[in-house]
Amino acid sequence: MIDKIFGKFSRDLGIDLGTSSTLIYVKEKGIIIDEPSVVALNNKTHQILAVGKDAQRMIGKTPYYIQAITPLEKGIISDFEVTEKMLKFFINKVHQGRFGFVPRPRVVIGISLDITEVERKAVEDAVISAGAREVLLCESLIAAAIGARLPIQDPIGSMIVGLGGGTTEIGVVSLGGIVSWKSVKIAGNDLNQDIIQYVRSEFNVLLGEKVAEMAKMKIGSAFSLEEPLEMRVRGRDLISGLPKEIIVSDGQIREALSRSIRLIIDDIKATLELTPPELVADIYEKGMVLSGGGAMLRGMDQAIAKATQIPVGVADDPITATVRGTGIIVEDFENLKGIIIPSTQQESAL
Repeated sequence: MIDKIFGKFSRDLGIDLGTSSTLIYVKEKGIIIDEPSVVALNNKTHQILAVGKDAQRMIGKTPYYIQAITPLEKGIISDFEVTEKMLKFFINKVHQGRFGFVPRPRVVIGISLDITEVERKAVEDAVISAGAREVLLCESLIAAAIGARLPIQDPIGSMIVGLGGGTTEIGVVSLGGIVSWKSVKIAGNDLNQDIIQYVRSEFNVLLGEKVAEMAKMKIGSAFSLEEPLEMRVRGRDLISGLPKEIIVSDGQIREALSRSIRLIIDDIKATLELTPPELVADIYEKGMVLSGGGAMLRGMDQAIAKATQIPVGVADDPITATVRGTGIIVEDFENLKGIIIPSTQQESAL
């Protein structure tokens, strides 16, 4: 009863709890939180030193007793306690300065397609422990489709590919549900590792993950560019052990990324093979939509379109598509409550 009373003073939240970043939508206010999913922990005192951007700046630069942790791996909670503290920090930040107590909001949060019941319960428990009074789950890919304004409730096939930091999710949506899907453990973080491995083997230089990600963002591509690009990157020479600067081209980065991109495209084709022909006809006519940070890789849409012979578009602001979808559910809950997944508590009561 007290939670319900306090809930009247709180705003419902939509959360995209991602491997790379956490975004929070606040009812009637929009996206308030957009922070990396990173927590800096002092192993001596077990205290949280920083969360989000402040913690991300510490990656690779900490003494032995400070650890910069990413508590989610491949879209799944790998460190429950740290995830709980991170969510609590963000939820408190949303309500900062409003009242003398922390209101308990109702939260809509996206989950992976291939999540197990145990992993789903971990998400629910983490959000409740972080200060929510109620947790409502929906598939992240459905939320992304809603955020991309696809007609998911119509009897029409809509295909969406969510290119996240930890996983790539591919799904065909119709009548408010996912008809065929695949979840691939290859995504943005793996592309960073591809660049690190390529530069290591070709130049005998070891790059940091931040440098590799910067190279991917600045000159990375999945399709040939009209104008060549180059970038200076710095790392450690594996022969001398000294700092070294090299110049890499867009063609070299594209070569580094090619295998992972090819595997993602193969899974897109495999998903289409599992899709009923009536829906495939809709997709062939309407095309598919890309969401997530990976959708911003140059030429990703062109590479997929060439391989599948299907038109490919990119969602408006693809990084925020999922959290905008959870926000639309929060704002229009009565019309969209049918896509909510029963909680593990509700399922056990049946």
